[in-house]
Amino acid sequence: MDMPPHDVCYRALATRDPRFDGRLFVGITTTGIYCRPICPARSAKPENCRFFPSAAAAQSAGFRPCLRCRPEISPDAAAWRGTSNTVSRALTLIAEGGFDGEAGVGALAARLGVGERQLRRLFDKHLGAPPIAVAQTRRILFAKQLIQDTELPMSAVAEASGFGSVRRFNDAFRKLYRRTPRELRVRKTAAHSSAVTVKLGYRRPYDWDAMISFLGARAVEGVEIAEPNRYARTIEIGGEIGSIAVSPGRSHLIATIRFPDVHALLGIVARLRRLFDLDADVEAIGAHLSCDASLAPLVARRPGLRAPGGWDGFELAVRAVLGQQVSVTAARKLAGKLVVLTSPVLSPDVSGDERLMAIFPAASRVAKSDLSTLGMPRARIAALQTLARAAAADPKLLDPVGTYEEAVERLLALPGFGPWTAQYWALRALRDSDAFPAADVALLRSPAVAHKGKRPTPKALLERAEAWRPWRAYAAQHLWAHDAERAHG
Repeated sequence: MDMPPHDVCYRALATRDPRFDGRLFVGITTTGIYCRPICPARSAKPENCRFFPSAAAAQSAGFRPCLRCRPEISPDAAAWRGTSNTVSRALTLIAEGGFDGEAGVGALAARLGVGERQLRRLFDKHLGAPPIAVAQTRRILFAKQLIQDTELPMSAVAEASGFGSVRRFNDAFRKLYRRTPRELRVRKTAAHSSAVTVKLGYRRPYDWDAMISFLGARAVEGVEIAEPNRYARTIEIGGEIGSIAVSPGRSHLIATIRFPDVHALLGIVARLRRLFDLDADVEAIGAHLSCDASLAPLVARRPGLRAPGGWDGFELAVRAVLGQQVSVTAARKLAGKLVVLTSPVLSPDVSGDERLMAIFPAASRVAKSDLSTLGMPRARIAALQTLARAAAADPKLLDPVGTYEEAVERLLALPGFGPWTAQYWALRALRDSDAFPAADVALLRSPAVAHKGKRPTPKALLERAEAWRPWRAYAAQHLWAHDAERAHG
């Protein structure tokens, strides 16, 4: 992978420049340790420093993680994001546990619609390490985070981080850290709690207020809570029910997870990172969009703006259908009605909050439900039921299998899904940085895209947006944030 020149990387290290956190790691040849560029330790001499594009690349080169700067909570803010959707989708699958050792490289490549050799080449180009090294590094760094940030028993940490046995878990830590997992725990383990709290790092700035405003405007009663300093919701994975709660910290978010199956923790954290868009390189994105004179003041006003993701692909597809040709408020109310029709009432013991009393329905529940009382046109109800039946029959229908374009085509093949619905879904569910719902009313009415005081047509807006690629999704988010700001005076 192309790295900045050695002297640039070293200046970032010497000044502890937070802009480079997550974009490079430094291996110290005299100690065999690798660090984040913001490590508080005294900087080594330039000739003793080797720089890497990822933690996996540093570990593959024989360096072990620093115990002071903790690479496991470093933001995953690679500067190439947006230029290789294949690697982005591969990392999504790896982060959710969709990788099974060396034999899994071929299966991973097949899911992505590329050849195994091509996938290895892309990983080497963008991350400086093969897929298996990336997967192994993420697994052990996640385990290290659970050891230091939670009170989970070591056996549960081993399971949650994907190790096949406690013995393999212990051996991996002795080899990498030269210590046992228990020696890395900085405090005594207290009584086991059903809640696990972890830190989710990001590169500053981060516009929490805009994120919580966006999620709050769409929060479904009983399923979600959006408050100034807290977002919480119920979740369902594999038939098990739990909840997550997220609040802002200093250069990280704090997530509290309540879920009965520790095997799901790795995937839950990956979903949370996508939901809150924690891996965006907002500096690079903002610099690109600011080349447009109309977008530049919007970017300057909200330099830490992110593009919110979604918890579940089916849920977002349902919400997109409910939002067709109605206001955000109306769509939220319709989603609330759907939840009441299809979801059982939960005990507060499950969610940890008596206000979280329901779950968003899975495809199988929607497919079996009578939706005639929803108060929507018959065609839209039919579209919902067709979507639910298709997703129930094929659980991977809305997964990022193949290219983003192929995923969108699968959605467009269903009745009731047009370009706006599919692009909005791709933006939030697939985390496609270049998705752009050009027919969106709020985008079309924005003064920033007006020409001589007139609104553009969707076709004209698409032509205008060509210059915003590969970050059109973020351009849309800036325009939406500005529209919401204008609406509230």
